[in-house]
Amino acid sequence: MSTANLAADHYELYYWPGIPGRGEFVRLVCEDAGAPYLDVARRPAADGGGEAAIVRALESLPGLPAFAPPILRAGELVIAQTANICGFLGDRHDLSPGTEGGRAEAMQLQLTVSDLVAEVHDTHHPISTAQYYEEQRDAAELRATGFREQRLPKFLAYFDRVLQRSGGPWLLGDACSHADLSLFQALLGLEYAFPRAFARQARRVPALLRLRDRVAERPRIAAYLASPRRLAFNENGIFRRYPELDPV
Repeated sequence: MSTANLAADHYELYYWPGIPGRGEFVRLVCEDAGAPYLDVARRPAADGGGEAAIVRALESLPGLPAFAPPILRAGELVIAQTANICGFLGDRHDLSPGTEGGRAEAMQLQLTVSDLVAEVHDTHHPISTAQYYEEQRDAAELRATGFREQRLPKFLAYFDRVLQRSGGPWLLGDACSHADLSLFQALLGLEYAFPRAFARQARRVPALLRLRDRVAERPRIAAYLASPRRLAFNENGIFRRYPELDPV
């Protein structure tokens, strides 16, 4: 798909190949909406893909420069920041509430998921992203302890309280939103990175687990999860499984 022929409802997604990372939150919204998108960097380098595609996007896409991927191109519009993209797609594809207040609430939840994701990242890179995990392992173990014991239960309790307030089955009531899809990915990531700590905390928030399962059962999401388009969690992304960060 050439950029020149990119329709307004066909998207180009720019994100690092090989890791789900923050790009996966965008993919889930596109997949649930049935919105066609091209995952540019996952194409062969000979076809303009690979990491070089990300570098080119950061340097030469029109509009306001992006600080980092994910980047979404919709026709002549280019936007960045995960929460911003998810909200934009949600508004376009009936995955946002219909009122101004509801859309603001969905974005509030989306940004809170972003806060959670940032804190998860900092459990394995608490000092610098320029250093390998092994170079900051002692600090990571300390940071992960605080996350497991304090921040993880606080985040899960917050989202559970939102869900209880809404009356369900979704965070904002009767309709699934982009925030539900992002929380789904975050819950799966937490279960991957901190299986022991997550299992202990999950007993307290069974409604959140039901929401997770409800998202997985949505027809387009189920088809996506079973497809090769879905990237597995791994130790190069945001959610990483290091046993020493999640002890018994």
